[in-house]
Amino acid sequence: MAKLHVSLDGNSLGEFSLNKERTTIGRRPSNDIHIDNLVVSGDHAVIVTIVGDSFLEDLNSTNGTIVNKKSIKKHVLQHDDIIAFGKYQLRYENIAQQKTTVQQHGFENTAVMRPSVVKDSLPRAQDKNKQIEFKQSEIKTEGSSDNKTVLTSQNNLAVSAIPSAPVNAVPKVARLHMLTGSNSGHELVLNKALTSFGEPGVQVVVITKRPHGYFLSHVEGEKRPLVNGQKAGPQAYALVDRDVIDIIGMKMEFYLS
Repeated sequence: MAKLHVSLDGNSLGEFSLNKERTTIGRRPSNDIHIDNLVVSGDHAVIVTIVGDSFLEDLNSTNGTIVNKKSIKKHVLQHDDIIAFGKYQLRYENIAQQKTTVQQHGFENTAVMRPSVVKDSLPRAQDKNKQIEFKQSEIKTEGSSDNKTVLTSQNNLAVSAIPSAPVNAVPKVARLHMLTGSNSGHELVLNKALTSFGEPGVQVVVITKRPHGYFLSHVEGEKRPLVNGQKAGPQAYALVDRDVIDIIGMKMEFYLS
């Protein structure tokens, strides 16, 4: 399990286990990691942990978030990374990650995907009063040409997981085919290591591409969508060909090719 070792001026203040999918950091007492210092914003940053990997995001804080002496917006945490909030330091420990180190590359560069720019990706959608706007950013994994893509929607979208699905022995290139709404017929190719979509603070889901298949995990949100007509649960779900995901009435089908 990944941990954060917290220190102030070189003196250890203890450690914090990242045993939740979403860990908040800030000056407000309601945060998981409460840092009572004026240099820290009320809601300063968040760490999302998914299947052994942790992703740090600055929440538009006043003084920014520093990792290894560099200001970041979004960052894939690596073993021994140092997160700094003024004189406070949080050292990220993930022993299991040492063998599969993830290298960050352009994760903070975000662009809105439009139909005129990305033909085969999902365009901005309008289905009655539902509007979805996807954003993309990328990182690369060591030893792989795959990038990780993060798609952020302005709608309340999230998918959690249904256990007991079989695992694919060898991952193929997958895609999501939209079945309903004005996006019907459009496809999103899942050729990245990680795809996340939803609205932070409301509902977020990620699909990770791993050596043994594609996995869907619920990150946050109280409402549970449907997968193949079943209410999604809390466990990671190994996607199989022709799975149908229903997110607040917007249906999409998972294909392996």
